[in-house]
Amino acid sequence: MKVEIRTPDKSVFTGEATLVQLPGIDGLFEILQYHAPLVAALQKGKVKVQDKDSNTRFFEINGGVAEVLRDNILVLAE
Repeated sequence: MKVEIRTPDKSVFTGEATLVQLPGIDGLFEILQYHAPLVAALQKGKVKVQDKDSNTRFFEINGGVAEVLRDNILVLAE
C-alpha cells in the first residue's frame, strides 16, 4: 500500500509499506493492506512504517489526522 506522511512544510515520507502503526487519540492502531476506509485523529507519538522486506522506519509527529482509502494512507502531521 502507498503511504504519504506530510507536514505543513514538506513531505516527510512517500513509499510502499505492508504495515503502518499510528498513535491514535485512543491508543496505537495498525493499518494493513486492504484496510477499510478510515479517518482518524492522531496524537503526539511515533508513526511506524514497515516495508515488504521488514525494514522499519519511525517518524515522530505532534498530532494530526490520518486517512485510509483504497490502499492509500495519507498522514497529515503537525
